[in-house]
Amino acid sequence: MTPPGEDGDPQSEIPAAAKAHFQRGNSLLNLGRFAEAVAEYDAAIAAQPDFAAAYNNRGNALKKLGRLEEALQTFERVLALNPTHAEMQFNRANVLSDLGRHEEALDGYDRAIAIKPAFAGALLNRGDALFSLERYDEAASAYGSAIAVRPGNARAHYSQGNALYELGHLDEAVTAYGRAIEQKPDFAAAFANRGNALSRLKRFQEAFASYDVAFKLNPQLPYVEGSCLYAKAHLCDWNDFDVEHARLSTRVRAGARAAWPFAFLALSDSPADQLKCAETCVSDRYPAVSKPFWNGDRYEHDKIRLAYISADFGDMPMPALMTEIFEEHDRAGFEVSAISLGPDCQTETRIRLERAFDTFVDARSSTDQQVAALIRETEIDIAIDLMGFTTGARTGIFAHRPAPVQVSYLGFPGTMGATYMDYILADRVVIPRELQSAYSEKIAYLPGSYIPNDSKREVAAKTPSRGELQLPDDAFVYCCFNSPHKLTPEMFHSWMRILRQVDGSVLWLLKGCATSVENLRREALQSGVAPERLIFAPRIAAEDHLARHRRADLFLDTRPYNAHTGAIDALWMGLPVLTCTGSTFASRVSASALVTIGLSELIVNSLDAYERSAIQLAAEPARLATLKAKLARDGKSAPLFDAQRAARDLEAAYRVMWRRYQNGEKPKGFEAPR
Repeated sequence: MTPPGEDGDPQSEIPAAAKAHFQRGNSLLNLGRFAEAVAEYDAAIAAQPDFAAAYNNRGNALKKLGRLEEALQTFERVLALNPTHAEMQFNRANVLSDLGRHEEALDGYDRAIAIKPAFAGALLNRGDALFSLERYDEAASAYGSAIAVRPGNARAHYSQGNALYELGHLDEAVTAYGRAIEQKPDFAAAFANRGNALSRLKRFQEAFASYDVAFKLNPQLPYVEGSCLYAKAHLCDWNDFDVEHARLSTRVRAGARAAWPFAFLALSDSPADQLKCAETCVSDRYPAVSKPFWNGDRYEHDKIRLAYISADFGDMPMPALMTEIFEEHDRAGFEVSAISLGPDCQTETRIRLERAFDTFVDARSSTDQQVAALIRETEIDIAIDLMGFTTGARTGIFAHRPAPVQVSYLGFPGTMGATYMDYILADRVVIPRELQSAYSEKIAYLPGSYIPNDSKREVAAKTPSRGELQLPDDAFVYCCFNSPHKLTPEMFHSWMRILRQVDGSVLWLLKGCATSVENLRREALQSGVAPERLIFAPRIAAEDHLARHRRADLFLDTRPYNAHTGAIDALWMGLPVLTCTGSTFASRVSASALVTIGLSELIVNSLDAYERSAIQLAAEPARLATLKAKLARDGKSAPLFDAQRAARDLEAAYRVMWRRYQNGEKPKGFEAPR
């Protein structure tokens, strides 16, 4: 805001009455009595029609009142009087920014900087305009210019960190947030966003520490409470677990912006709470745009045009499930495109993926609006989001409504809570009929399991010995290769009770960070189990990881967040999976796979039954051998692993969606025909 009278009109030439009204207006402005200030400025302008400083401060008062169009008109009037006034160009640009007219705001900041090159505020806000336009490279540079002029500006360092984060330059983002914190030690948002970058870097101990400070500084800071618990879960730090989870769920139910939906999947076992969490996030961050790209047009194509949209077209879990589906799509009836939002890693998996589509578009540097425009211009009939709220997701693309039919599938095991997502692809196990009300989408039920598998994945030719894997040769080996954040004290203590009942058994876990290993070993000891009975498997290449499953006896699943790709991996390699279902989508995925493969006896719905089954299977080697023989005999030919059949099931669902849209009918839940 321009200080009253500064660089304004020659005071000696202004009538005394105009000066008096102007000075009263300034006093009222400083007191926050903005409507009264406007009236005084109006009186000053009536007495002196070319009183530029009065116009300027009137515009600032109107901006404070939220009367943005009037403020804009006021600034344009003053600039007609004095177009070379940098502060007034800056103030007008700020109003344009508040109106969401970021391109025009950017032009205004450029004009202010052209007049006053070392204008730190304009350089900083120029960065904000570029950030809003998703031009993150340029935004980071603009913030750098602002920092060069004013190195001690904490907000400039923080904003540069945000731009670097969006660019995926995570280490640099951490450094930028650190500089912001050096300048402003109580900068809660900088601590929170540094936590986000550290979490993406899998530096969970540091992430938790940063989130913890942010939460203590400002417990109401959006999403920080859930992010803090999510990082803590990766550490398997269960201090105050019940109290903290209950508090988070209470805040989510109240509509607070307390957790990101993806983090909340592992922190909640309530479908209704997960719906509320998603709806709150969508309303806050990804609301439907007022002018959608698609407005009811009906395309007439020879083939149904599909577009799969993901940032994970590389060496990620999604391709391990979907690549063969993409290859098997019926090209006589479908034209299949990919829109890639992630890095071009050029691995063998990426190259195979690019060949699997009719069109493969690298859109990582495009904005949400540009990607949405591309979908509209290419007249995509059905746009399939393979990410939901997972890392790298671009939910804003779908908020622009670029396609007649928009579908959530596979990547996010839950509802997106968004009115612009028409369908979620599921099956009768992951979303039972009685839980449909917890999903904002209409449910498209597939005849088999919703989760597919790529049967062409490579498996290492050599299976390492138990000795090579640090496993005892004569022990019963329970394993769980789920990420540590999926472990809960309830589940872990159940495992400890199982180990106490099965002499000499061991639990083979995926190795997380050093802190999680230390915490789990301490929990084991406190539960009466020798810590050395926990054996931690390092992360290795996918083909070697698949092969080592053969050395385990039974996979113990987690709840409320099951193994997903992990369950498919185990079953694909002939390893039985014991699962305990819950009410949420994420807690029923393994059950879906087991039903489809014909092993429903490995599905239980209570921890007591889970423990009994785990103990009995260890005590009855013949029964376990029968299960393994069934997997070895029937597994590879089971519907769960039949990519061609899965592709036909998906296509049947897409045809139902397409026909409804072509007939002008609203989305409606259905069961896809086989």
